[in-house]
Amino acid sequence: MKKYKRFLITAALPYANGPVHIGHLAGVYVPADIYVRYLRLRGEDVVFVCGSDEHGIPITLKARQEGVSPKDIVDRYHEINKKAFSDFGISFDIYSRTTSKIHAKTASEFFQTLNYKKIFIEKTSQQYFDTEANQFLADRYITGTCPHCNNEDAYGDQCEKCGTSLTPTDLINPKSMISGSQPILKETKHWYLPLDKYTGFLEEWILKGHKEWKVNVYGQCKSWIKDIGLEPRAVTRDLDWGVKVPVEEAEGKVLYVWFDAPIGYISNTIEWAEKEQKDWKKYWQDEETCMVHFIGKDNIVFHCIIFPVMLKTHGKYILPQNVPANEFLNLEGDKISTSRNWAVWLHEYLEDFPGKEDVLRYTLCANAPETKDNDFTWKDLQARNNNELVAILGNFVNRSVVLTQKFFQGKVPAKSKQTHVDTKTLAEIAVIKASVENSLENFRLRESLKNAMDLARLGNKYLADTEPWNLQKSDPEQVKTIMNISLQITANLSTLISPFLPNTAKKLCGFLNIDPIPWNKIGKTELLLPDHQLGKTGLLFEKIEDDVIEKQLEKLRKTKEQNTLKNDNVKPQKNEITYDDFSRMDIRIGTILEAEKVPKTQKLLKLKIDTGVDQRTVVSGIAEYFDPESIVGNQVCVLMNLEARTIKGIESKGMILMAEEEDGSLKFVAPSGKVSPGSEVS
Repeated sequence: MKKYKRFLITAALPYANGPVHIGHLAGVYVPADIYVRYLRLRGEDVVFVCGSDEHGIPITLKARQEGVSPKDIVDRYHEINKKAFSDFGISFDIYSRTTSKIHAKTASEFFQTLNYKKIFIEKTSQQYFDTEANQFLADRYITGTCPHCNNEDAYGDQCEKCGTSLTPTDLINPKSMISGSQPILKETKHWYLPLDKYTGFLEEWILKGHKEWKVNVYGQCKSWIKDIGLEPRAVTRDLDWGVKVPVEEAEGKVLYVWFDAPIGYISNTIEWAEKEQKDWKKYWQDEETCMVHFIGKDNIVFHCIIFPVMLKTHGKYILPQNVPANEFLNLEGDKISTSRNWAVWLHEYLEDFPGKEDVLRYTLCANAPETKDNDFTWKDLQARNNNELVAILGNFVNRSVVLTQKFFQGKVPAKSKQTHVDTKTLAEIAVIKASVENSLENFRLRESLKNAMDLARLGNKYLADTEPWNLQKSDPEQVKTIMNISLQITANLSTLISPFLPNTAKKLCGFLNIDPIPWNKIGKTELLLPDHQLGKTGLLFEKIEDDVIEKQLEKLRKTKEQNTLKNDNVKPQKNEITYDDFSRMDIRIGTILEAEKVPKTQKLLKLKIDTGVDQRTVVSGIAEYFDPESIVGNQVCVLMNLEARTIKGIESKGMILMAEEEDGSLKFVAPSGKVSPGSEVS
């Protein structure tokens, strides 16, 4: 593996339209912080960059809903999230924002460079324009009647009732959400990044050059590059909130947030470098720098395909060496949803569990969704605290320092003659260190945490095997050796657990009355010299009782009740139909044989389904919610005798039935157990 002079670590910029929750922490910020703390302990030159993503339609929509300006929204959540990250101990070197002046300058210059090099292609198209508001309308600012199910409140990009992907011109009687008037079609010009021209570069760089990337990341990249296919992507849009497009003929246009946001990593690094009097270019434009992006799986295409193409075409920037994206974290068996308030918010956790930051860090790392979605439960947090942090790590440290206080007045005793068990135990420290390093450097953080805890397990086993409490009277010299070795293990632990549990490591150094130990000292067996006086001791962790967890579960139960009440506001039942009307619908169980994205669309999947009767093609607007490869083999309900229609040049025969959550996400309506394709639903 190449030895780098410095490291640039980025964490996905959280959107400033809401607070940070445990899903964000587990997927991005805890893994990134663990890796960065490890690098710092190794003495590496590293900068850890993050900040608020503050542009885009969701922010303007939230501002409109609340009757405030977009700036009011981003100012509020930037401060909430910045404080929460700081209080939780995420050790960013810089946490800035994409509304800063330095970001606007950096993003504008980046665009100008690509524009000067004629990287972009320019295209004109017809787009809806609100003559009363005197502005072009984003898809989400247009509502109308869905041509497929007659829902009168469909959006310009999707009908959230039937799930069909739409374009604004598909809508019947379109209306502007801004003025309520009927918009007109007006010609507009935009700049596009021709991703398709760089397919060869991406195949060479990722598919051949980075086979070591995580399976979920590599697989999604391969799907985009080889199966779905890349298309030109607009880098500008008609909007009044964002970084203005820096060309004369682009009045009323801003940079698309997907283009603008990743440049925030660069502008934030520049801002940090100016404050620290460092050269930012060494971190972005020197091949001796290793850049790693920590993100969630929903950001893979942007950080592995689009942003690298931007960097490559600019010509002066390095490319990421790794993008260890994680999957999603669920909460108590249900998908985390900000709109349904189904989440554990970081700022609320810090209020409810003061001083227990490391308990959450430990639980989220131990249960990290590294290769598949995982579930957070309050009972699991309680069990990991009580059965692992208290019973394993806390128990070993407590026995080591308490027995030293009891037998030797808190002073480190000198070793005498070592037994085979003593020697073997001390040698194991370096072995455990190596396993932690190997896991960390390959981004298997869950495994690396387990390996680090193995040192505490080793210490517990050593004390249990040697039983110093029974030897003090008969063999005090051997007890000195046992307690010296136990304390050496404890000192090694103070550094080994530091990336994962930084507050605990600091507390442990206080118990031992030492400064933090460098990483390269782990494995040494003379970290604490004879007669060294220990500090004031106490409990590393305390048990979490059932009533504390019950309060959190009750909070979630109340949230579910509130969501149920909200469901009272759903649209009323449609007019009654006869049994004959229902019986005319031929609904059967089918199995998805193949799934692929429909080219030049963001929301359509082309499905090949075995219906038992035949194998047919169905086009469905579910691409936002499902990866094609993940649904092959799923069983679904298919409306067989729906009139065939052509969508994007593909004949779609039937419709699959979906259930829509309150937040707009979709789930398959499917049998609870596997049944034969063609089985009738009645």
